Amino acid sequence: MDREPEELQFLGLLGIYKESSKVIFTWRKVFTKITLSLILPLTFIFLAQIQISELIFSKIIKNEVALDGTRSGTPSYDRLTNRISSEWTTFWLFKAAYFIFFLIFSLLSTSAVVYSVASIYTAKELTFKKVMTVVPKVWKRLMITFLWNFIIVFFYNIVAAFFFILALIAIGPGDVRPVVLYVLLVLYFSGLVYISVVWHLASVISVLEDFKGIQAMIKSKALIKGNKWLGCAIFVKLNLAFIFIQFGFEKLVVHGEELGMGSRVLYGMVYFFLLLILFLFGLVVQSVFYFVCKSYHHESIDKSCLADHLEVYLGDYEPLTGKDIQLEQYHV
Repeated sequence: MDREPEELQFLGLLGIYKESSKVIFTWRKVFTKITLSLILPLTFIFLAQIQISELIFSKIIKNEVALDGTRSGTPSYDRLTNRISSEWTTFWLFKAAYFIFFLIFSLLSTSAVVYSVASIYTAKELTFKKVMTVVPKVWKRLMITFLWNFIIVFFYNIVAAFFFILALIAIGPGDVRPVVLYVLLVLYFSGLVYISVVWHLASVISVLEDFKGIQAMIKSKALIKGNKWLGCAIFVKLNLAFIFIQFGFEKLVVHGEELGMGSRVLYGMVYFFLLLILFLFGLVVQSVFYFVCKSYHHESIDKSCLADHLEVYLGDYEPLTGKDIQLEQYHV
């Protein structure tokens, strides 16, 4: 990064996007290799599971329709029942396998990109070989942070469901009920977005600081103060782009039989490329946003300490202590 730490706090939404794009294009050789080795499989896994899930699910629906028109107790009925049961088992086993592989490549990609951006910031020599040496030592810390986020979201949904049910019981039928439910939905999704932003920043913290799991989430919550709306805006915009790509892929590729095979393949390539770029760009933005938050809190990052920390990854893992990363404050 060419900017001084003091300047990063003044970056807005577009500024972060521009800074992230500059990082990618300046170091395109390294990021291209990271993309091809980690983000490309991640993209392929995500889009392939949409197509495969649709194929399995369509067979289930077809057999269930046939089952409805078959008399119970007949051999045909029993065969269809066994086939549907087998297909549901296949469907959920496939989903479980997809989730595991998607999570692994997601954590590996995050580790690689965060390490690369931090190395660029400290003006360290950055090579793809170094990145791939570090990645296996970092992703386990990210896994712990992810599990804590999963636990938090799980209990958040339980509490939200409780309040939804309580509101339905307390209000009863009437014109007021839709308004209350709408307000609760807005509050629910606002909370979910905030938790997601905290988690993404905690993922960067898990790589660059001596925090992981719930400690990283708490640290992220404190660090995001003052930039909460900026973080939420970034998250919402990137996820809207993600939803657009997913919707387009399902509409024009998965369910685009009327377009013909040639057009479907072409659209599939376009959406594959868009999602590939979005994954890379989102991870770089996530890393740059961390440095923006540090700068906002007037924590001048000691580049030598951070560089030493990154170099330790090439040997035995030893994260920075609090005094190494909680750096001296500067005054603007």
